[in-house]
Amino acid sequence: MEYRMTDDIMTIRQMCDAFDVTARTLRFYEAKELLSPIREGQKRLFTKRDRARLKLILRGKRFGFALEEIRQLLDLYDMGDQQQTQLIRTVDVAKGHLEDLKRQREELNDAIGDLTEQLEWAEKKIASFDEDS
Repeated sequence: MEYRMTDDIMTIRQMCDAFDVTARTLRFYEAKELLSPIREGQKRLFTKRDRARLKLILRGKRFGFALEEIRQLLDLYDMGDQQQTQLIRTVDVAKGHLEDLKRQREELNDAIGDLTEQLEWAEKKIASFDEDS
C-alpha cells in the first residue's frame, strides 16, 4: 500500500526534528515494540498514534519510568475500556515514581547542604592561611 505524506504521516526525519530525537532512538523504540511505524521497504512512516506514543515515551523517561513499564502502560491503551485500566495503572506507577523523585530530592538537598558546609570550612581554612602569611 502506498502512503502519501500528509499531516497524519511523518517520515523518520520529520519525527526526529519534531521530537528532538535521533533516528537511532526511534529505531530502538521500534525494536522494543514501543513504536510500530508503517514500513515501506526501508522507509519508516509514523502515524498520529506513533507521535502520541513517542510523546508519552519521552515524558515517561523524563519521570524515571523504565522502558518496559512504559511499554506495558502503552499496551493497556487498546483494552476497550476507554483507557480506564491504563489510567489507573499509570496513576499507580506514577505515584511510586513521584515518591522516588521526592526521596532523591531530599537526598540531593542533604548532599548540597553537606557540600556547602565543607566548602565554607575549606574557604575559611584557606583564608586563615593567608592571614598567617
